[in-house]
Amino acid sequence: AILITHGHLDHIGALPHFLQEFKAPVYATRLTRGLIEVRLRRERMLAQAVLHTYAAGDVIRIGPFTIEPYHVSHSIPDSVGLGITTPAGLIVHSGDFKLDDTPVDGWPTDRAKLAEFSSRGVLALLSDSTNADRPGSTPSEAVLDDAFNQIMREAPGRLIIATFSSLISRVQQVVNVAQRHGRKIAIAGRSMIENTTMARELGYLDIAADMLVRLNEVDKLSPQEVIIMATGSQGEPMAVLNRLATDSHRSLRIQEGDTVLLSSHTIPGNEETTNGVINRLFQRGADVLYGDQAQAHVSGHASQEELKQLISMLRPRHFVPIHGELRHLVQHAKLAHELGIAKRGIAVVENGYPLTIDGDRMRIGKRIPGDHVFVDGSLVGEVGSQVIRQRDGL
Repeated sequence: AILITHGHLDHIGALPHFLQEFKAPVYATRLTRGLIEVRLRRERMLAQAVLHTYAAGDVIRIGPFTIEPYHVSHSIPDSVGLGITTPAGLIVHSGDFKLDDTPVDGWPTDRAKLAEFSSRGVLALLSDSTNADRPGSTPSEAVLDDAFNQIMREAPGRLIIATFSSLISRVQQVVNVAQRHGRKIAIAGRSMIENTTMARELGYLDIAADMLVRLNEVDKLSPQEVIIMATGSQGEPMAVLNRLATDSHRSLRIQEGDTVLLSSHTIPGNEETTNGVINRLFQRGADVLYGDQAQAHVSGHASQEELKQLISMLRPRHFVPIHGELRHLVQHAKLAHELGIAKRGIAVVENGYPLTIDGDRMRIGKRIPGDHVFVDGSLVGEVGSQVIRQRDGL
């Protein structure tokens, strides 16, 4: 079986390809399942997928394993961590998490469940390492309300906000503040439309019908009444923001007084394309707010103090840092050792290496071959010379 902890693209994006090779059932929370269904439907694979819905607090039995999902705070609702009881002992998988006591969706990380796991004895903790090199604690999502309030108050005309289409909590925050400022919301971009529509239908996104306007109706409103939620915060060539930057969107044009806000961080590797879009938006006369100057994004991942709290709460016998580059895994391992976990009980494991845990012993095996699989449109696998020549010509 495949257990999905939340609906972000780096966790569900490969499913259409994976399920073509492995006919395994997929377990996900209600919102996460909805996001998976959107993606599988787009790839015409929904009918052949076997999907099961679970919720935090459920008990799931798969073969010799008993899985207990528990609420975690992350930048998307319905996120969970997993307690997995195995024949060898209890393993806790943190999922993507932070210890936010004032999350937008109202579900903080379930410390009571973590305390219960600790009382039962945790064989191993597999913990999110994304921000293991950041000191302190990650700010709450709630701090963004003030940032959005100030930006909406000062924007002289239309406000175009680009973020990840799966950040349902972020969209809800924008809606809440927009309502106070008397602004209407238009949704732009295929994935943004699909995900927000699904989230509204399932009750995870609360937008009054009279707040929504069609994209082709925004010109009928005063610019000060308009917010456009758009795709393209990473400079994606086919997304709304790049189309606006290149003046190629079929129904929208940048106009005088527009403010463009990137409510996201730039994923490493996307800096050049994102900066190119920002520069072209400036050329077209928009005021662009991005990065630290915008203060309109906070991470969904725990920083060092929260990571140390999780280790201290669970007191695992073994520790395995996951979900990060090697530098993050190594830093996280150092934190665990500082908290008293013996070096022999810590394993820094890179992708492809099997890890065996047997009582007090851990062993990393030989690497199992498995490199990146490149996807280019409908082509999956080897990217041939013809595709490379086409890209060189772009």
